[in-house]
Amino acid sequence: MAAARDDALDLLTALIAKAKRLGADAADAVLFEGASISHARRLGKTEKLERSEGYDLGLRVFFGKRQATVSSNDRTPAALDELAERAIAMARVVPEDPYCGIAAPEDLARDVPELDIFDPVEPATEMLIERAAAAEDAARAVPGITNSEGAEAGWGRSKVVLAASNGFTGSYESSGQGVSVAVVAGDGTEMERDYDFSSAVYAADLEEAAVIGKRAGERAVKRLKPRKVASQKVPVVFDPRVARGLLGHLTGAISGPSIARGTSFLKDKLRQQIFAKGITVREDPHRQRGLRSKPFDGEGIANRRRAIVEDGVLTTWLLDLASARQLGLKTTGHAARGTGSPPGPSPTNLWLEPGALSPQALMADIAQGFYITELMGMGVNGITGDYSRGAAGYWIERGELAYPVSEVTIAGNLKDMFLQLTAASDLEFRTGFDAPTVRIEGMTVAGT
Repeated sequence: MAAARDDALDLLTALIAKAKRLGADAADAVLFEGASISHARRLGKTEKLERSEGYDLGLRVFFGKRQATVSSNDRTPAALDELAERAIAMARVVPEDPYCGIAAPEDLARDVPELDIFDPVEPATEMLIERAAAAEDAARAVPGITNSEGAEAGWGRSKVVLAASNGFTGSYESSGQGVSVAVVAGDGTEMERDYDFSSAVYAADLEEAAVIGKRAGERAVKRLKPRKVASQKVPVVFDPRVARGLLGHLTGAISGPSIARGTSFLKDKLRQQIFAKGITVREDPHRQRGLRSKPFDGEGIANRRRAIVEDGVLTTWLLDLASARQLGLKTTGHAARGTGSPPGPSPTNLWLEPGALSPQALMADIAQGFYITELMGMGVNGITGDYSRGAAGYWIERGELAYPVSEVTIAGNLKDMFLQLTAASDLEFRTGFDAPTVRIEGMTVAGT
């Protein structure tokens, strides 16, 4: 692999040198290579078995305060010559961007940590077939399951190589494996579906496929014969599968471009209390075997573990170089990029720290409430924080899950929801964006 990385770096540094010779003041380039295998089956029959391999390269050039980005999957010398020429031609005519530019040499990452995010063993296709079959068979064996939406098992690896005219060169490889299944319970007009999954960097860290299948089947059966509830204000409990979505709303609201444009409901909340005391949201791009780990950001800046929210207080925005310059701040090392556009800020491994209470204890004092396992729709206003989404789950009575509920809407405002949030103790790292069960007081549940 080392030789391949060296070849890729040589290609990018040569491309950057070519852009400089053509008149670019500065340039950077990124290369992605990847391979994947995907197997899908339904009702015991194979529906898909595919292998794909891909390669993409992007060049960004700067001409004064103008920038242009071009990409190609052709690495022949003639194609790369054309790529550089086209980028320069575009950069000469686009409008100026006073905030564009690559990092100063003194700001570049110097130490690249080992993150253990690459499993060198490519699984045999037979192994993926066995995983999917085990998941679906276990799900279909649950009494009450009547149909299957299918099971999938997959593997992938990728290589990222970054180089820039400021002297930065870096690369890393990562891999991932996963298995998932979704099944249907009931029949006629009384059918419900549910799912489960597991994903990991290493195959050894995957949950057993049969356990995943059994849990998916049991969840689907448990949702049968849902009821409607009257509209009311009650405590709402988010299952971990949906609780992590709240982190997505948080990170979108503290993203540098949103703050710079003034289009965030948290635009004036830096270093202020936005969650209840005791709530902490952490990020660690260097988490060992982390599903989103990376040793440096998309502009060659060092990234690091930090508390995004500490004891309820918002500590930082998520910044790349451009948004940091616009705000008169320094980048926080959150740049992410593809090959066809400039970088933008994005978090890596993010999680809500667990609390002291178990999920059962968290619900124990709820006389009437709503436990949510599924959310539908995109009714979230990032400017005001207004929140309204379709939901399904279970009604809580006297601290216990009493019966399934569907066709309701929950509503509130994220500023209030964050301040009224309590975290349970059941955090598991499953996706790279994770939260335990959470409780939010006094949300509106709109039913009958």
